[in-house]
Parts: sequence; structure tokens; C-alpha cells
Amino acid sequence: MNHSFIRQIAAAAMILGVGSAAFAADKVTYMNDWLPGGDKAIPFYALEKGLFAAEGLDVTIQSARGSSEAITRMATGTADMGSGGLAALLQAKAQSNVPVTAVAGVFPVQPDALFVVEGGSVNSLKDLIGKKVATATFTSSNVIWPLILANNSIDANKITLIKVDPAALVPMLATGQVDATINWTTASPPFVKALAESGKKLKMLPWSEYGFDGYGYSVFASDKAIAERPEVVRKVVKAWLKAAQMALADPKDVARSMKVIFPEMDAKLVEEQFMTLVPLLDNAITKKEPLGTLEPKRLAVTWEWTAKSQNIPLDKLDPEKAVNRSFLPK
Repeated sequence: MNHSFIRQIAAAAMILGVGSAAFAADKVTYMNDWLPGGDKAIPFYALEKGLFAAEGLDVTIQSARGSSEAITRMATGTADMGSGGLAALLQAKAQSNVPVTAVAGVFPVQPDALFVVEGGSVNSLKDLIGKKVATATFTSSNVIWPLILANNSIDANKITLIKVDPAALVPMLATGQVDATINWTTASPPFVKALAESGKKLKMLPWSEYGFDGYGYSVFASDKAIAERPEVVRKVVKAWLKAAQMALADPKDVARSMKVIFPEMDAKLVEEQFMTLVPLLDNAITKKEPLGTLEPKRLAVTWEWTAKSQNIPLDKLDPEKAVNRSFLPK
């Protein structure tokens, strides 16, 4: 058992108490799609603030190394619920009918971006020709990468794509081992800090500026959990979305909560990381549609991008069969 897991258990025990009520709670394993940090803080925030406990839930949070791994963990029964990029789920549903379903849409705009050094040789996607790009092996961004290039008339064969462990991305860009990295905009604070140490600045090239539209980060549930424990799924979604709204209202409290669970974390960095989520959670779309909405047209666009990027026939999947909106608050 690793130290992070122990801290999560300790935090849950502190919130839920050690009496009989704790043992009566519904146990849920939640698979976060990435390593703990301010950009992945919302389920931890719900845990530390007692929002899961208030719903009668005993939630254990574990961390995957990307959306694809998180989906696999849910599909194989290792986790009940989790989160990740919707594109990765749609691809998995089309290719193997994976028994996992999206139950809430969190980012109605895409977080994917290319990270480069400001003032360097890469200032647009076309500048990548002949360059080296690093990406995390299991990130959902890899699903869309081929289509982003194709839609911008760029030959993927003229770019060297290197798949690495996510922890290697920051040092690879900072030391010049690669010309760019593929990341979500939410991952920017560690890059900013590392580049600053050598007098450099980070520049982000958001894929949304190159035509990428649709849903990004979403909350998922295994089909087993949906079939056997629908009320538990409903309660997790309710607590998750409430935590997101509370977090937007008080980012400093998010940092405080993460510091409680992970004492070694830098609270200032956690807050900076969380602030990268704000434009993705609070924007023109979420002002019109409640957070969590999975709007049909935007869902269809997300599938279209996913299908085209992976050469999957559009009729291979009805994206509506990959979502279940019944768990969203009425």
C-alpha cells in the first residue's frame, strides 16, 4: 500500500469517523485519471469537505496514469467510478464496447494543448515539422492528435512523437530534449516553474484554437455500478458537482484541503494548478448550461472528432449510448 493511499484512507476516516456509521457507508473506489494535484483536486476536495460522507459514501480515491488506464480500471472492476477525457471513452466504446459510461460532462471546452518554449522554434502547429514531441503514453490527447494534424494539413510522419511516463514531460521540455509536449492546459504550473529556473517561459498552443471542439474531462461510472448501485452513482455525481462549485468559489480552500490529505504538497502550487481549471469550468457554455450537462450536439461533435482521428466509421457508435444523463441533479 503506497503512502498516498494511506493518506486517503486516513482522510476518509477523519471525515467519516471510526464508529459504526463509517462501516454502514457505501464503499466506492474512484479512479482519478492522473496523479494528485490542484488540477485533479475536485474529488479529493469533495472527500476532505465531507461531501461524500454527507451522502453516506465511503470513497477511496486512486490514481491512474491517463484516461485510458482509468477506463480500463473501471471496465475490469478495479474501480466503480472515475474521470478522464470523453474522447478516450468514446474510442473504447466503439472499439470494444467497454462497460463504462459517462455520467457527467465537466469540461465543455477542450483542455488539450501543445506546450513549447516561448521564443523558441515552435510558434504554431506547422512549426512542428522535423521536430520532437513528447506525450504521456495513456493520455486521451493521443486519440485526437492525428486529426489535429490532418485538419491543419500537417503530415504526422514528419514529426517524431515520443510516448513517455507523464513525470518525464516537464524535464524533457525544460532541458530541450524535445521541442514540445502534449498536455492539458491544466498541467501548466510545473512547466512554468521548471522553465523559469533556466530563464525560459512557457507558451501554450491550445488545440481549441486549431478547430478542436467538444467535451473534454468527464465523470464516468462502470456499467456494473450503474446497474447494481444506481443511487450510489447518483450520490457521487451530486457530491462531485457540488465540490466543483464550492471549489470555484474558494480556490484557496482547495489548496488547504489538498494540503490536509497530502502534507508534502506546496499549497501555492496547488492553488495555481486549480486556477487552470477555472476557464474550463466557468465559461460562456457553463453559464448557459449547468455544470455536468452532456448536450447532444456537443457530444456528437466530440464523437466525430474521435472517430475521424482514429479512422473509425461514424456509424460504429451512437455516442448517445456512451452517456447516461439520469444521474445529473434535476
